[in-house]
Amino acid sequence: MSQMEDLWKNALLEQFGATIETLRRAIDACPDDIWSDDHSFHQYWYMVHHTVFWLDYYLETSPENYVPRDPFGMVEVDPNQPYPETVNTKQQMTDWLDHGKEKFLKLMENFTPELAGTMYKYEWLEVTMLELLLYNMRHVQHHSAQLNMILRLKTDSAPEWVGRAPRDS
Repeated sequence: MSQMEDLWKNALLEQFGATIETLRRAIDACPDDIWSDDHSFHQYWYMVHHTVFWLDYYLETSPENYVPRDPFGMVEVDPNQPYPETVNTKQQMTDWLDHGKEKFLKLMENFTPELAGTMYKYEWLEVTMLELLLYNMRHVQHHSAQLNMILRLKTDSAPEWVGRAPRDS
């Protein structure tokens, strides 16, 4: 692997890992009453579900064969079903996020210039794997920021900025 490839791979590991940790902290910091509040248009638990679903989906190297973890279905890709049938628990979401993190780390173990250049075509997007990783990272960070804003508005507190992946990653 060239020095440039190592730089890109290490940057992805550090920054994507930081993004996953940012979401984890937003999950952990959410009080139960905000987590399950169904009076808000953007329900906290559902925003987490949406974010973790797409994190997992976009890390799939064969998206046509994607099957979400049990008990989660494909509600995210069904425009006729705006929310899952039941409120997901924080533990369910943390476990699914851990699965996504492991999937990401495994992908990075095998990350080569050939894989980085592999094209992925979705109905709404056509990108290389490298761009898909950046797209995915931006999506997770976008929703993590929204979750932190909700926490700040409702509790006057939110998790601190995560600059790089924690060293245990």
